[in-house]
Amino acid sequence: MTKKVSVGGKIRSLRESKMMDLEVLAERSQLPIEQIKAIEEDNLLPGLAPLIKIARVLGVRLGTFLDDSQGTGAVVSRSEEAKESVRFTNHSSAENENMIYRSLSEGKENRHIEPFVIDILPNSEQNYSMSSHEGEEFIYVLEGKVEVNYGKQTYVLEKGDSIYYDSIVKHHVHGYGDEAARILAVVYAPF
Repeated sequence: MTKKVSVGGKIRSLRESKMMDLEVLAERSQLPIEQIKAIEEDNLLPGLAPLIKIARVLGVRLGTFLDDSQGTGAVVSRSEEAKESVRFTNHSSAENENMIYRSLSEGKENRHIEPFVIDILPNSEQNYSMSSHEGEEFIYVLEGKVEVNYGKQTYVLEKGDSIYYDSIVKHHVHGYGDEAARILAVVYAPF
């Protein structure tokens, strides 16, 4: 069964519960107010970097936007129970759903890392923007090929390859060529 999460609704709810205006969230996250409005209205597929900035300002972990349940014990994620958590874009047009994230830590309370299996859909678009945010990322390629632009370097990773980097350096991850890929990504974003 597929579950589509309204990230925008959760952001709006959290912002309003803290009695924070859109303008304040925009200023503190250093994001355009139009971008935040579009995300809250689910008119814009958010990228990971803006979500991390918004989570930090709201004082929540990134996973708060992806799941509802909280648990204190171990969390097991079974492949036969897999469900889609959320779709993101990682291109500057922000209109293509090209990354499908499945959280592997749904339900774990107070977690400091966010592990995902991410399906990267084929996309011939070459117009993308690199982004940065606090923290670190680890990517392991499960299927296909992935291109990682990191600072001024470009890395092509194949099945079984991995990369670990400081995400404060501008970066972008996408499928290599016009092919689909699947990765295991672990994101640490301090809050």
